[in-house]
Amino acid sequence: MALPEPAKASTALITGASAGIGEATARELAARGHGVTLVARREDRLLSLAGELSDRFGIRTEAIGADLGSAAARADLVRRIEELGLEVEVLVNNAGFGGGEDFVDTDPELLTSMAELNCLALLDLQTRYLPHMVERGRGAVINIASTAAFQPLPGSATYAATKAFVLSLSEAVHEELKGTGVTLTAVCPGPVKTEFMDVAGLSGAEEQLPGVFWMSAESVAKAAVEAADDGKRAIVPGLLNRAGAITGQHAPRMFALPLAKRVWRRAL
Repeated sequence: MALPEPAKASTALITGASAGIGEATARELAARGHGVTLVARREDRLLSLAGELSDRFGIRTEAIGADLGSAAARADLVRRIEELGLEVEVLVNNAGFGGGEDFVDTDPELLTSMAELNCLALLDLQTRYLPHMVERGRGAVINIASTAAFQPLPGSATYAATKAFVLSLSEAVHEELKGTGVTLTAVCPGPVKTEFMDVAGLSGAEEQLPGVFWMSAESVAKAAVEAADDGKRAIVPGLLNRAGAITGQHAPRMFALPLAKRVWRRAL
């Protein structure tokens, strides 16, 4: 089941598109001829990227600054896309953030904001666009989860829980969509060299984890788009990350949880 063919009135909506995996996925889709609608809080970055992709690939690009952690902002985003006369035929739910402190030491507002953006924003946009894709009989959703979805992570408990939500939702809906012409793919990257680690307060992680575990945003984006084009349910880019995901799923919690806690402590 392939990605829908690019069309003038269609767009690929990419959240968190101002940097990292979101930006790289926008480039990957643009290179395939898809028009893109770029969404993030940093509108200046979006405008620069939109201009670059339009000039390079001759596609229609739109840049919309929005904080998707707000329900009102999400509703306004949908309205603005409708006013542009665009149909979202590819949805990339990438916006999100993490954190690296124990639950009781973390600002409660930060935790609820994390759940709002990582889970509710993704769910909201999926509910708004997926039914229309099914009606048309074509479309694709790419939800960016994480290898953190495969096991609890002491020191990053809420983040891992949000990504477990994304993965579970994605896999179930993927099965529901069979035969509709629409596909949904969960992408579960491991460590990626982006701004994410600094924002999450995990700037020491790159020193603690061997380089073989790290991937570039570009390689993750390429794997994500190829997986969606193949209609895959879920992927974990990188051989070592796949091995780690399997271990995280099946290792006894009495051993895995203390180990995970020690690794995160060293990364802080």
